[in-house]
Amino acid sequence: MPTFDSVRRVPYSPQQMYALVADVEQYPQFLPLCEALTVISRSSVDGRTVIVAAMEVGYKAIREKFTTRVQLSPEVPQVTVSYLDGPFHHLENRWRFLPVAGTGGCDVSFWIDYQFKSPLLGLLMGAMFDKAFHKFSEAFEQRAREVYGPPVAAAGSVSTSA
Repeated sequence: MPTFDSVRRVPYSPQQMYALVADVEQYPQFLPLCEALTVISRSSVDGRTVIVAAMEVGYKAIREKFTTRVQLSPEVPQVTVSYLDGPFHHLENRWRFLPVAGTGGCDVSFWIDYQFKSPLLGLLMGAMFDKAFHKFSEAFEQRAREVYGPPVAAAGSVSTSA
């Protein structure tokens, strides 16, 4: 199963970055491959917000739609995504936002593990997904600049994929 894991230091607070990732309705405006996103339901479970959303991803003529459960945990802060329906056999995703002492910034940790049901779709979309995942944290940092203004701390990144 393809797995991607990255940590990117950004000059924005954990709460600011968490808010951007939790605002799933805005993803089509800036997130690579995201063509559309529809919130199906929003509820509260054990004091946490749970969103069921359908996302349409696409590249050129290829379009796929899948449904996930997004659990928002502002006290951590963390966003956890679990797969419900669509072209995947398996999909799990997690965002964590860890403060960096003395900077006002944070480390944005993005992890995803997935496998397409169809080996052919995996061949067609796999390389595009990998490229998009490399750009996800960068896309959220750019979104932070647009929403919050210029950064005040230094940033950097570390990425790994398997």
